[in-house]
Amino acid sequence: MSAKTIMMIFFLTLTTIHSFGQIKQDSISSIQEIEKQVEKNTEIQKLEIPIYRLFPTENYWTFLKLDTRNGKIWQVHFTVSDDAYEGELVLNSSSLIWDDKEINGRFNLHPTNNMYNFILIDQLKGTTYQVQWNNDENKRFVSRLY
Repeated sequence: MSAKTIMMIFFLTLTTIHSFGQIKQDSISSIQEIEKQVEKNTEIQKLEIPIYRLFPTENYWTFLKLDTRNGKIWQVHFTVSDDAYEGELVLNSSSLIWDDKEINGRFNLHPTNNMYNFILIDQLKGTTYQVQWNNDENKRFVSRLY
């Protein structure tokens, strides 16, 4: 083989190796860019679905506050007079799912014909709960429906 042929083979080998290196690097950059876009879209979706929602009751002064990620619920009272109660009362302070399963919007409340009762639904699993609010602590609860 002549020196010219050896140089040509050497040059082609180096060019090929360099080309493969560039393609791999470009692929990694593309994958990283796609991952960033997916992450950004996920963050936007998390912001669009509220963590907390207020649900009106038939009582003008009372709302139910739901943590849509885990099913925690509070009874919220407001007032315009100095002598009436205002604040939050706990209906359910325990998460209904494991922390790693929390997703914004997972739980939702639906009113019933009884003003003190709502149905809470886990929109991913379909699990339902009876939610009863009341000013009397002994009459407030969240109970799974089987």
